[in-house]
Amino acid sequence: MAEIEEEKQEEHEIDPAAVEAGEEEQTPVEKTAEEHLGLTDDFIRDIIALLEEEQAEEIRTACRDLSDPDAAELLTKVGPLRHRLVDILEDDLSPEVFSYLGYEVLNDVLGYMSGPHIASIVNELDSDDAINLINELDEGRRAEILRHLSRKVRAVVEEGLNFPEESAGRLMQREFVAIPQFWTVGKTADYLRAAADALPDKFYDIFIVDPMHKYVGSVALSDVLCTQRSLKMESILDENHVKIPATMDQEQVAHLFRRKDLLSAPVVDDVGRLIGVITVDDIVDVIDAEAEEDLLSMGGVTDSDIYSSTLSTARARSSWLMLNLLTAFIAVSVISVFEASIEQIVALAVLMPIVASMGGNAGTQTLTVAVRALATKELSSANAWRVIAKECRVGMLNGTFFAVLLGVIVWWWFDNLTLGLVIGAALIINLLIAGFFGAFVPITLHRFKIDPAPAAGIFLTMMTDVIGFFAFLGLATFFLL
Repeated sequence: MAEIEEEKQEEHEIDPAAVEAGEEEQTPVEKTAEEHLGLTDDFIRDIIALLEEEQAEEIRTACRDLSDPDAAELLTKVGPLRHRLVDILEDDLSPEVFSYLGYEVLNDVLGYMSGPHIASIVNELDSDDAINLINELDEGRRAEILRHLSRKVRAVVEEGLNFPEESAGRLMQREFVAIPQFWTVGKTADYLRAAADALPDKFYDIFIVDPMHKYVGSVALSDVLCTQRSLKMESILDENHVKIPATMDQEQVAHLFRRKDLLSAPVVDDVGRLIGVITVDDIVDVIDAEAEEDLLSMGGVTDSDIYSSTLSTARARSSWLMLNLLTAFIAVSVISVFEASIEQIVALAVLMPIVASMGGNAGTQTLTVAVRALATKELSSANAWRVIAKECRVGMLNGTFFAVLLGVIVWWWFDNLTLGLVIGAALIINLLIAGFFGAFVPITLHRFKIDPAPAAGIFLTMMTDVIGFFAFLGLATFFLL
């Protein structure tokens, strides 16, 4: 026993040299956790080098133990060489790998593969992943793949594609556990053990249905394990469990999961029949996708920009740049009105960008908070004016502080007290306006069913530039000339 204890102590001892160097040795648990965070850059570079040298056997050996997310990351990051990698790993790639690929990379890979090969992948996927993969294809390719699917999978996919995009019907999976309401806990437990091979890989709730297959309630798996076998399932079911209409938007579904702390939720059709289930792992993807979409939309870009061709990326971004150019001419027209003033006081041209940039940055801060609050439903018409008033007060406070700071600097720099007072007043006005419109514009766009993420920034920039230039140059013309 003493020897065993000594061996255990030696296993957990820390190398003194490593401690002195500031590098404490990692435990096996920590190493495992780091490995799950993704592939190292060195590994990806090694695979690219092997692909260029066409060392197929070495690549298969190196990639043999990759998890599905890691294999998807590798396909994404090897760039144009991914077709060669697919050829080499064709028999080793799990169907689930393709459910982790982004839109642009997935289309590139599927465009390279044959119809029967894609169909074989779809046949092995869960119903929700199969529908999502088929949905990414164009109409012609989709029809080709559907012809090669098994009858059962084709029926499920075609049914799913009939639901609106980004709805619960597209998001749900058709594999779930449903039992009659008169079953006992013991009979349910026996059924779960006997039918283990036919059950979903992961499930959290057992759904109770009536003879018409209408949803009655649900029972958590933990309740089944902790309840006497003789009790009926209907005596322990949760009748208040949220049921989701198949046509509900996925963003609203995610909001329900967040609000109710759900692990899974049943999906019902128009007459209340149970047709599917949505699980929390799918909702994590939805929340991530919706947040990413809003973030990218504020910059006028898409999630495929990093992987799409140069020409298509430039074309996609040009529309917002064109709109920005048109609004910039409005700001330029304001400046042109005060052309004579700028010619007489050159300092105005030097200081103008400060007022505009401060207003733009302050407005962007408010805009970001407002768009995020609208997306999470923390901001609505009930508290809109309270939020707008608060942002105006924040703008006024920050405007006053930076007006004093900037006014003193300008007074010292140009030896002109009036010019310092003018730019200070203009800064207060512009930051106040930035706070107001930074909240008002996205709220107004949202009320008119317009996505505020891509549109609000253009209008906000126009307002802060126009009002900032007008306030600064107008005050300067009045007090200095």
